[in-house]
Parts: sequence; structure tokens; C-alpha cells
Amino acid sequence: MSLLRSLLLSLLLLLPALPDAARAQIPVDLELLLAVDASSSVNPWEFDLQMRGIAEAFRDPEVQGAIAGVGDRGLAVAMVQWSSRDRQVVAIDWMLVFDRASAEEFSAIVDATPRYVSGGSTAVGNALRFSVRLLQTSPYFGARQVIDVSGDGRTNQGIPSTVGRDEAVEQGITVNGLAILNEEPGLDLYYRDRVVGGPGAFVISAVDYEDFARAIRLKLIREMAGPPLVERAPAIGAPAESFRTARR
Repeated sequence: MSLLRSLLLSLLLLLPALPDAARAQIPVDLELLLAVDASSSVNPWEFDLQMRGIAEAFRDPEVQGAIAGVGDRGLAVAMVQWSSRDRQVVAIDWMLVFDRASAEEFSAIVDATPRYVSGGSTAVGNALRFSVRLLQTSPYFGARQVIDVSGDGRTNQGIPSTVGRDEAVEQGITVNGLAILNEEPGLDLYYRDRVVGGPGAFVISAVDYEDFARAIRLKLIREMAGPPLVERAPAIGAPAESFRTARR
């Protein structure tokens, strides 16, 4: 009996510590997870254009200015490469970015990151589910949490993209999309209706992979700025604004 009482006492003493464990996460103003398409439709040259575009974006003075404007606590950023329902890899683990030097450091890491996922189907929903779990287990806790998913095709395997999207939105996470239109000219409409969701969610399109660098730069600036203060958060499943930006 004394052993049982000791075990119960230990459990009671442990319970108050659980909220402290949650609070042990480092607070940041934004958690940004970059989910990069590495499925069979993305050839090596196209994949390199995605990675180079992300690296160049974090070197861009306007993006670095947006990073400085995120907040005093900065942003935590990570990258996932994804394709089929069971093929998602953390390509770059969480890193704190808050100024020009740390943005340049992240760019260098992106440049040095290989392709961990090569080939496979397009499972957007599973990529989103994996990304939600990665945000939940992050050492950081963002006042805003955003999944930035890019791709050139519709879900053709795994759970529906709407299921992954809704799971993210239910956790207070915003899903934004970058639709690459080289194979499916209407993919941005699919992303609008079935992929993006949450407060301030939006879709931006790239005409092709050569246009990716422009699109990701504009997308990052908008994501770091956050949704307008007067904008109402859409309900789960509600389509977000979709637009095609002009070339600069």
C-alpha cells in the first residue's frame, strides 16, 4: 500500500509541472514552415530552382526588412521536403532568424541542403499533417504559425488535402500556398479551394519554376507582415483570396 501511495504522490507532483514543460518552448513572433514539393513531377533542375529561389529570397533586402519587422522575438523557420503519403523529410530543422546575419546564415544552409526526397506521388494532405506535427513538437512557440506549401500538382495519393488543411486550421495554424502553374494552369484555384486556410490565408502563383524566385519573395514578405488587423479569419474550409501577381 505504501508503494502505491508513493506512486500516486509522484504523479500528483508531476501534474503541475506539465504546463511548465509547455511554457519551456521559446516564444517567437512567427513560426514558418516551408513545405517544398519534391515529387516525381519535379525534375532536378526544377527542384534546384525552388531551393535557389528560397535562398535568394532570404538574402533579399526587402525580405530581410520584413524579418526585422516581424517582432522583437523574430521568427523560427524550418523546411520539409515532401512527395507521397509516407515520404516527408525534415530537410532543415528549426532555426531562429531575426536579422540580416541570421537570414544570410539560413540562406547558406538552404544552398547546402540536398534533395532528401526524390520522386513519388503528390500527397499534399499528408504533407500538411506532417507539418502540423512538426509545428506541435517545435522547440519554439509562435504567436503566429504558418505552413508555406509549394507545389505543381493536385493531391493524387493519401488523405485529401482538405483534411490536412482543416487539421492545421483547427490548431490555429495558417496554411498559405504557392501554386506553380507550369503543368496545371488552374492549380492556384485548387490551392485556393482545397489547400489554404486559416487567418489571412492566401495563394500566390508562379507561372513556372523560373518564376518561383519572384513568387516566393513576394510570398515571404506578405507572410511576415501578417494578415491585416481588420481582416476576419475565415471559417475552416472557407476559400481564401487567390491572386496572380504581375511580374516585376
